Amino acid sequence: MKLLNSILPIVLLLQGAFSAPDTDDPCAKIAGKSFSLPRDVQACYTSFPFNETIRQNVLTVVSRVFDFYTFEDFYTKLPDPFEGSTVKIRETIDRINKTEYSNDYHFMKDVYDFTLRMNDGHTRFLMSCYTAYQNMIPAPLISLWDAKRQEHGVFIAPNSVELVSLLGEAYYGYYDSIGFDWKRLAGAQVLAIEGADPYDYVDRVADWQTGNYLDHGVRVNSVFTSYRISGGQFSQRLGDLAGPVDISTADLTFKILFPNTTEPEDVTIPYYASMIGTAFKDKETFWNGNCKADKSTNGIDLRPSNGTESNRRDRKRFGPEASIHDPSHMEAIALPEPYLPTAPTVVGTTDVIKSYVLPGNQTGVMYVSSFGGDYYSFQLGVAASMWSFQQAGVTQLLIDVSNNGGGYVCLGHFLHAWIAGLGDKGYAGFDSTNRANPLAQKIVSSAIDQNLDSSWLFYAGNNWAFTNGTRMYPWYNYMDPTINITVNGKDDKTSQRLHDVCDLSYIIDIPTEPTFNLSNVAIVSNGLCSSTCALFSTSMSEKHKTKIAVFGGKPGEEMEYRAMAGNQVMDWPDLDTEIKTTGLKSDPLAPPDLIVKANMRHNWRTAYGSSESSEPLAYVSARAAYRFPYTRETYNNPQNVWSFAASELFPASE
Repeated sequence: MKLLNSILPIVLLLQGAFSAPDTDDPCAKIAGKSFSLPRDVQACYTSFPFNETIRQNVLTVVSRVFDFYTFEDFYTKLPDPFEGSTVKIRETIDRINKTEYSNDYHFMKDVYDFTLRMNDGHTRFLMSCYTAYQNMIPAPLISLWDAKRQEHGVFIAPNSVELVSLLGEAYYGYYDSIGFDWKRLAGAQVLAIEGADPYDYVDRVADWQTGNYLDHGVRVNSVFTSYRISGGQFSQRLGDLAGPVDISTADLTFKILFPNTTEPEDVTIPYYASMIGTAFKDKETFWNGNCKADKSTNGIDLRPSNGTESNRRDRKRFGPEASIHDPSHMEAIALPEPYLPTAPTVVGTTDVIKSYVLPGNQTGVMYVSSFGGDYYSFQLGVAASMWSFQQAGVTQLLIDVSNNGGGYVCLGHFLHAWIAGLGDKGYAGFDSTNRANPLAQKIVSSAIDQNLDSSWLFYAGNNWAFTNGTRMYPWYNYMDPTINITVNGKDDKTSQRLHDVCDLSYIIDIPTEPTFNLSNVAIVSNGLCSSTCALFSTSMSEKHKTKIAVFGGKPGEEMEYRAMAGNQVMDWPDLDTEIKTTGLKSDPLAPPDLIVKANMRHNWRTAYGSSESSEPLAYVSARAAYRFPYTRETYNNPQNVWSFAASELFPASE
C-alpha cells in the first residue's frame, strides 16, 4: 500500500478542499442554529469534495499508529466471547486506500466506522469534522422488568417529558411546530423498531453504532438511557439510539403501545440534530473551525531549540491515563429533579465523587463517576468520604461506577489501596507491557542518549518499576532485551514487564487496615465501567472477592461487569510529542503530522491478570455474578438503585 511519507503544503489541501464560493452554501443554511434537520447537516458534510492528499495523510498516520497498538495481532482472531469484534486491521486500511469516495465525509466516516467497530474505545480514529452534530430523538429507550406482568420490555423512558423539556424550546419547539406530540411517548412500550423486534434493533445499534466496548451486553446497555455525572452534576444520557453522533438517519418508525391502550400504533419519530462542534458562519469557516488541523492536533518537540527556552513540562506528573472518549456523551442533560438522590451528600463529595449515607445509617455510598478531574481533590474526596462514613457509623460500603469512563490509572490504584488498607506494602495494579516495535525501541534508546527522564517522556524508564517494586532508573532500557511473543500465529515483541509507580503522587498516607470489613464492600454499575474503572473493579474482584452487580442489559444475555480493560491509552498528540522530543520525526517509520483536526488514539500498554499470565486482561471474560433488571422504580434513579443493591448484596441490610 502506497502512503505518503510527508505532507503536501496546506495550501494544496485548501485548493483541493474548496472550489469557487457556492451560491447556495449548505453550511451557511445551518450556521448559527443550535439545532438542524439531519438532512441539512448531511448536505453540509457532503459538500466537501474527496481529497487524495487528506486520504494519504490520514491513512499514513492511522497505519503507523497501529504499529504501536498492543492488541493488533489479537484482532485477527479474538477469543470467545469477543470474537464478534474481530477485524482484519491491515486489510481494512488497504481497502479504504483503494475505495472511491464521492466526498471527504464518506472517506472520513469509513475510517471512523472501521475503528469504532473494533469495539475498543482506547483505539479509535476520532474526527472533529463530521461529529460536529449529535442526532437526537425525544424517545430515549430503556429495558424494564414489569414484576406484575412478569416480563421484560423495551420502553420509551417514563421521564422523557421532564428530560426532553430540559433541552429547551429550541429543541422541542421543532416537534411542536410540525404537530408531533412528543409528550405522548413517555412510558410507552415499544413493540418494534423499523419492523424488527426492539431488542433485535437494539442489538443492531450495539453492533454498528456504539463501539467502545468489547462485550456485546455492555454495548446494549450503552444504547439505553442512563444516569451519569457531567460537569460535577447528575445528568442523563439519551443513549446510542436516541443520541448518536451519526446523522445519517432522518427518522425511525416505532410500533408503540401507549399507556392505557390496547391497540399498537405505528409512529415515525424524526431526529433533530444538536450542534456540539465549533460555531461557524459558512462552509469555509465550518472547515477551518471543525476540520482543519490546529495547534493542538499534533505533538510538539519539548526540547529547546535555536536558543529558545525548553518547552518541557511535567507531562508525567499524575501518571498514566486510561479512559474512553465518546463523542455521543457530549450532550449533557440534567437528570430531572424527581430522580436525584434525596439523601444529603456527606463531606468528601467532589465533582467526580458523590458520597451519601443511605437512610438507616448502615450503608455508605460512593458514586465514583470518573478517575479523572482534579488529581488531588480525588484523593481528598476518598479520605473525607471514608471519614464521614466512620462518623456516621455505617458498616458497609457500596461503590457505584456507572458510566465511569476511566481516568488516571494511579487514582484507581489509590481507591483500591485505601479500601483494602494496603498502605505502602501492596501493589494495587497489574503487570503490563508496551509493544516493542522498531520505532518504540528507538524512542527508548534516544531518550536514554539524551538524558530525557519521566518529566519529558512517557517512554522514559523511571515512569515504571520492576515487578518486584523497585523503580527503574531513567537510563534503564526496558526494551533491551525485548520479549518475544506469538499471537494467533504471528511473532511480535513486547517490552519487559512493568509496574506503575504511583506512591510519589499521593498526598495522603494510605491506611494500613481496611476501613470496612471487605466482605461488606460491593460494587454496582451498568457495565459501562471502562479503562481505569475496569482495572479497579477487576483488582477488587480478583484480590478481595468483592461482589459486583450490574443493572440493565438485554434479558437472558450474559454481561461483563467491566468494559475495556487496557492499561494505558496514548492519544496521537502525545505519541507525536514522544517522537518529536526524541528527534525521530524524520525517521522513515514515524507518522507525519495530521493535516485534519482528528485524533488517532491507541491502547499503548497491555495489562495482564497475573505475573504468570500471557493473556491480556482485556480478553479475559469477567461475567457479572449479580444481574438485576431496571424497573420503573430503579431506572435513572441512583438512590433507588443503591437501596435495592444494598438489600440484595449485604445481609440484613436496610
